[in-house]
Amino acid sequence: MAAQFAEKAKEAFMDDDFDQAVEFYSKAIELNPSVADFYADRAQAQIKLNNFTEAVADANKAIELDPSMVKAYLRKGTACIKLEEYHTAKTALETGASLAQGDSRFTKLIKECDQRIAEELNEVAKASTPIVPSSAVSESVTSEQRNAVPVAKLPKYRHEFYQKPDEVVVTIFAKGISANNVLVDFGEQILSVTIDVPGEDTYHFQPRLFGKIVPDKCRYQILSTKIEIRLAKADYINWASLEYKKDITVPQKVNYPSVGAQRPAYPSSKSKAKDWDKLEAQVKKEEKDEKLDGDAALNKFFREIYQNADEDMRRAMSKSFVESNGTVLSTDWKDVGSKKIEGSPPDGMELKRWEY
Repeated sequence: MAAQFAEKAKEAFMDDDFDQAVEFYSKAIELNPSVADFYADRAQAQIKLNNFTEAVADANKAIELDPSMVKAYLRKGTACIKLEEYHTAKTALETGASLAQGDSRFTKLIKECDQRIAEELNEVAKASTPIVPSSAVSESVTSEQRNAVPVAKLPKYRHEFYQKPDEVVVTIFAKGISANNVLVDFGEQILSVTIDVPGEDTYHFQPRLFGKIVPDKCRYQILSTKIEIRLAKADYINWASLEYKKDITVPQKVNYPSVGAQRPAYPSSKSKAKDWDKLEAQVKKEEKDEKLDGDAALNKFFREIYQNADEDMRRAMSKSFVESNGTVLSTDWKDVGSKKIEGSPPDGMELKRWEY
């Protein structure tokens, strides 16, 4: 039976119906979770849907089941590049290349990783290189000494983050670190990470965060190549950066209840019919009875939608909210699932993308 679902998934993939392909592969995995090919092929469908985090998870599982599976390394590397995790991508691609000698796909992607990593290092170096005025250089200094401009030391570990409506995920790329050498603390608006390896300089990362968090709900995990930290947002706002900056205005909050531990792993193609007219009438009645103002009534309407939504609708709401910087909230997964959602600011306002 699992093989039959896998065949249906391949047919759906060939027809460019990637949502259906993911669903069939998921059913095949439920029936036989020990087949590495199912995970690797589902990773390919996830890449087509721009679900790169899920694709990496599937590729990792395929590698765990079959460490010699070439296509699993290729798909992990491809997804990591899309997530801008170039070091992780390069490691996976190099392993795959060693198993598939002469495969030009690996060579091309490894070259792209090297270019991206070099660009990141150059940007950091340019930002940290001081400008020394020529008048400040003594005449007694040799030309070699005059041309030697000090360069700031780069951080030992690279970090990056991504977010969902209810949490921010911070990744610190620290390979082979023991849990005994890591200390992570959470404050109301502070994250503190200390890595103290004997014989090396202690690494400290203590940013004041863009928004407030709930320390008791925050958690972290130390993996073989990285430290993954999950920050539970106190408010459902889109963080314009990881760290607080005075010149960045906090966006308007959109209130709807957290999914909590019930996180949908993959989208479903099955849709449940909703009586939106009835739901809207109910909200209007409550607004009248409770004398809610416009924003409160709208937030209550969003909460009702999210609470009663199926997996597809919740996923669509999360994706559209994050990718549009909090300006678009869609419930149609078929519409938003396979494309990038651009921001749509209110009339008279301008949407700006912040660099951090």
